[in-house]
Amino acid sequence: MTRIRIALADDQQLFREGLAGIIRSIPDFELVAEAENGKLMLDCIKRLEDQLPDIALIDMHMPEMNGVELNDILHRDYPSIKVIVLSVYDQERFISKMIEAGACGYLTKNCESEELITAIRTTRKAGFYFNNATLEAMRKASQYRDTDIRNITNIPIELTQREKEIIVLLCKELTNAEIGEQLFISTRTVEGHRNNLLAKTGCRNTAGLVIFAIRNNLYKIGL
Repeated sequence: MTRIRIALADDQQLFREGLAGIIRSIPDFELVAEAENGKLMLDCIKRLEDQLPDIALIDMHMPEMNGVELNDILHRDYPSIKVIVLSVYDQERFISKMIEAGACGYLTKNCESEELITAIRTTRKAGFYFNNATLEAMRKASQYRDTDIRNITNIPIELTQREKEIIVLLCKELTNAEIGEQLFISTRTVEGHRNNLLAKTGCRNTAGLVIFAIRNNLYKIGL
C-alpha cells in the first residue's frame, strides 16, 4: 500500500493535535511533519530531503510565517508538494486569493473529517480538490471576463482543440493515464499537452489549469 505523506502546519495546538490524530488513524496516511508556523514547517521539510510530503495542510494565519508566505515558498522551492489550505475564513476573497496563488484546495476548519480525507486523496490523485464553495468563489471571480482566452498575465492565447479536450478532462479529476485511455493517446502525449498548457497559460499546476478553464469558460461548473 502506497502511503500519502502529509505535512501539517497550524498554530492552534488543540486543532493541530486533533487533526494529527485523524491523519494517524488512516491506514494510507503518514504524518511526516508537524509545525506551529510556516518557518518551522520549512525547517521540517528541509530535514526530510528526498522523502518530501505529498500534501501540505497549512493554516492561512500563523505567527512568524503565515500560510500565504509558506504557500509561495513551497511552490517555488518544492513544487511537488501540493498545498491544501485550512482556514477559519470562508469569504470568497480569501478562497480566490489562495487558489490563484497555487493552492490545490481550500477547506474551512469546520469541515467534516470525511471531506478532509477525500480532499487529501483526491489531491494526491488528480492534483486538486475544489468543493462547491471553492468553485462558486471562482465562478463569481470569472463573471466579468471577456470572451477571449487569456493567460494569467492577461495576454490573449490560442489553444488547440486537443488542449481544450484535455483541460476539460483535467477539470473532471482524471489522471494523465485515464485521459490517455479516453482519448486513445499515450500517457506521455497527455503529459506533453499538459506541459504545453502550463506554458501557454502561465499556470503553476493542475489546480491552476482548472481555475483557468473555469475563468475562460472552457469548463462549466456542474458539467
